[in-house]
Amino acid sequence: MTGPQPRRGRPRDASRDRALLDATLAVLTESGYGALTTAAVAARAGVSTATLYRRWPSKEVMVVDAAAAYAKGLTAQTDTGTLEGDLRALLRDKAASLTGNEGGVLRTLIGEAAYSPSLAEALANAFMVPVRQRVEEMAQRAVDRGEIPPVEHADLLGDMVIGPMMSRFFLTPLPPSQVDAATAAETADRILPFLLRAFGHESHGTVTSEK
Repeated sequence: MTGPQPRRGRPRDASRDRALLDATLAVLTESGYGALTTAAVAARAGVSTATLYRRWPSKEVMVVDAAAAYAKGLTAQTDTGTLEGDLRALLRDKAASLTGNEGGVLRTLIGEAAYSPSLAEALANAFMVPVRQRVEEMAQRAVDRGEIPPVEHADLLGDMVIGPMMSRFFLTPLPPSQVDAATAAETADRILPFLLRAFGHESHGTVTSEK
């Protein structure tokens, strides 16, 4: 009986894959999905088109993977010990991801998702689902600490975090001075008291502000 056969070829380089996906997002943001080509991505990354096709069979699959990798990095878990602290961290996190260079990439991806069901699904799974899960978890921690009563339809709370942010930064025309990091954080803090009430949190006095 012979032993296991050795694997052929070199293992995939995760850092190279991420560099290729970053190049995909850069070209996508500059040119849009319709004008994006594997040749343009390969040139931006400094590789051959054959290198791309060894990893992804089509540009759609490549863009879907790029969107998933990008969105995955936008949701970091934070446990501050209080509902107010958790929500503030999440809101500021989302405000940062919807403004600046990150916001430009996400805006492009959302626009292209209207024409690509697979891209829309990838964005939902990598961007919306983790936010909903994160919000449900922070709500449950707040319930366990006795900060709030049990929340009915907790699965909707994540949409109440994303919705105001999308409306403010994507749907409202704003001058450049109102989309920088400091103003984004300030906007997040202004939304915070409304979300706390939606969670059933009874604030004693004003919500504290952290610089």
